[in-house]
Amino acid sequence: MDVQSFFEQAKTTLKLTQSTPLQSAYQFGSDPDKLAQLVLTGTKTATTSAYDVILDAHNQPVCVTRTDQVMITPYLDIDATHAYLEGEGDRTYAYWRRVHDAFFKQEYQSEHQRFDPHTAQMVLEHFHVVYPVH
Repeated sequence: MDVQSFFEQAKTTLKLTQSTPLQSAYQFGSDPDKLAQLVLTGTKTATTSAYDVILDAHNQPVCVTRTDQVMITPYLDIDATHAYLEGEGDRTYAYWRRVHDAFFKQEYQSEHQRFDPHTAQMVLEHFHVVYPVH
């Protein structure tokens, strides 16, 4: 079964909306079958990674990034520095907050959830491009 079909079955079983997007699909490490079994049994609940391929809207690769830092933080604790580093709009916190409030509200609603900025936890990632080399 292909990845998209598998994910479609999962969405049905989990009662997710059909518009829920698949974020990524990948293998773990040098022994993917063994590591996948560890995930299925609940033994493996964490991973370490360094590189990701960034795709455009047509699923075409545009670059490889290296992850520098990952943090989990309350939504309301995200600061102007992080907003600036995301590089969107005019790079201000006001812009970041306005578009992310709207984005997360819509994302949560699509999953029949209510976005509460006072309780939401976010994963923040810092990275840099390693390929193509500029």
